[in-house]
Amino acid sequence: MCGIVGYIGHQDAYPILIKGLRRLEYRGYDSAGVALISAENQLNVYKSKGKVDDLERLTQNKDISGTAGIAHTRWATHGEPNDANAHPHYSQSEKLALIHNGIIENYLVLKQQLIQSGYEFRSSTDTEVLVHWIEYIKESNDVDLQHAVQIALREVVGAFAIGVIEKNNPDTIIAARRSSPLVVGVGEGEYFLASDASPIVEYTDQVVYVNDDEVVVISKEAGLKVFNLNDIAQTPEIKKIEMSLSQLEKGGFPHFMIKEIYEQPQTLQDCLRGRINVEADNVVLSGVIDNQEKFLNAKRIIIVACGTSWHAALIGEHLIEDLCRIPVEVEYASEFRYRNPVINKDDIVIAISQSGETADTLAAVELAKSQGAFIYGICNVVGSSIARATHSGSYIHVGPEIGVASTKAFTGQVTVLSMLTLTIARQKGTIEPDAYKKLIGELAAIPDKMADVLKLDPFIKDLSKIFTYAHNFIYLGRGYNYPAALEGALKLKEISYIHAEGYPAAEMKHGPIALIDEQMPVVVIATTDSVYEKTISNIQEIKARKGRVVAIVSEGDEMVCEIADYCIEVPRTAECFAPIVSAIPLQLLAYYIAVTKGTNVDQPRNLAKSVTVE
Repeated sequence: MCGIVGYIGHQDAYPILIKGLRRLEYRGYDSAGVALISAENQLNVYKSKGKVDDLERLTQNKDISGTAGIAHTRWATHGEPNDANAHPHYSQSEKLALIHNGIIENYLVLKQQLIQSGYEFRSSTDTEVLVHWIEYIKESNDVDLQHAVQIALREVVGAFAIGVIEKNNPDTIIAARRSSPLVVGVGEGEYFLASDASPIVEYTDQVVYVNDDEVVVISKEAGLKVFNLNDIAQTPEIKKIEMSLSQLEKGGFPHFMIKEIYEQPQTLQDCLRGRINVEADNVVLSGVIDNQEKFLNAKRIIIVACGTSWHAALIGEHLIEDLCRIPVEVEYASEFRYRNPVINKDDIVIAISQSGETADTLAAVELAKSQGAFIYGICNVVGSSIARATHSGSYIHVGPEIGVASTKAFTGQVTVLSMLTLTIARQKGTIEPDAYKKLIGELAAIPDKMADVLKLDPFIKDLSKIFTYAHNFIYLGRGYNYPAALEGALKLKEISYIHAEGYPAAEMKHGPIALIDEQMPVVVIATTDSVYEKTISNIQEIKARKGRVVAIVSEGDEMVCEIADYCIEVPRTAECFAPIVSAIPLQLLAYYIAVTKGTNVDQPRNLAKSVTVE
């Protein structure tokens, strides 16, 4: 989950690397560092605990010259966040420096061998083991850095995206990847290296997505070359990235999270564009249509995901079973990959991941593929690992999401799952034409309804101030709104550090009701639906025990508003799309509580945006 960036070319490397780290800081912010080869061929490494600002303070009055360098922002795995464990790491001779995103699983075995060979360690990281190992291989086999990296990585078990520079070879950066993302930007006589395209887009729109077990050699003179670990040359495929610099800026908002909340009416329009035609009463999701027989003959659909994507998957389960009559199982990818699941060749596995790089979800995809299942991906990042590993899929097209707490990706995922469901249901004939037409109209209207909900911002901002005292929250929902309750609770705990739990409202009686008192805020999603009266009964049970209820209700609701302490009214929509509309007030409530508490909303402690390690 760390971020890596590199540059080699004709410009000063340091400003490009620092700007790149800022773009990647959402991937980790425990420490940061940079390695530069100076004009005098000195390999200078500067690193510190903390954020990129701390690194910049450290490098004041230091030699930051050079047109080649690598840099890193860390999310700690092996070793606590401190200066010694920060990247880049020197080799024993200090002739090599290395940055790394991933985990070396057999680092202890390699470390023991290195210690027996006289190597000493300054840190407790697996990454320092790797840079020493590469130097050990280089010296033992009397080979150049490229071949040392290739030989060394054959012995490595685990995940990695690395960049290596050498004091005696200032014209070259060596990079490689396995199960961790790595992108190379191709400019005019210059090259860029990064965990994703965000640090690159300012300089070039031409990129190469590095594949697993590929080693990249980039130099000012020789250009870009790609080899596999057996030293067989590969042909890099240069692709154009569709990303604007403005998408990576806050655009006048105080945080990326609130910017991304406000972007949702537009991002859902982008998600729907070209796929939904209200006039023709049609949804066109090409990934499903092109594989029509797979979906028509599917005996079961398994959805694998993690975190927020798992909550979207639960809504997808309800949608597909309700409208398509296909059995659906939703699995945590982190559990699915380790429990020898039963997978049949007529199963469809849908993998959901915003980044397309989630390590557990990617591993679940590979497991399902190995057992013959058809794999369908739902991702946001074009060219990501999951997008390339699946047989087919759909992008959610919501643009870069920088805030660690997912907002627009969640609503985009649910929207794609809704379109997927409608497409399958029409193909299978499990939905009546009038119902199909009505749901298309309802889905097309969602962006405007989200815009209406955003007008409640001042009210929710004031309401949030009441609840900053709370140490615990309960979120309740039923049916389609139960996963929305889970997602609302996750948003609050992620960014405000208030403990929050989501439950099916009827399950409150089976334990959580013991927690209810006048100090316990309870958020109830009570939009008008098929279980509306049941939800009202649950609210009355809370009020009978002096709980404080914040209710998300449909416009014009009078019954719930007479019972609840506070009501947030949202536009009425089809029951199956209610979680998309309800997501906005839940996101705003979490955001403003966190802001009032003074937490770092975009970079909450201990979290990173893209979970690319186990």
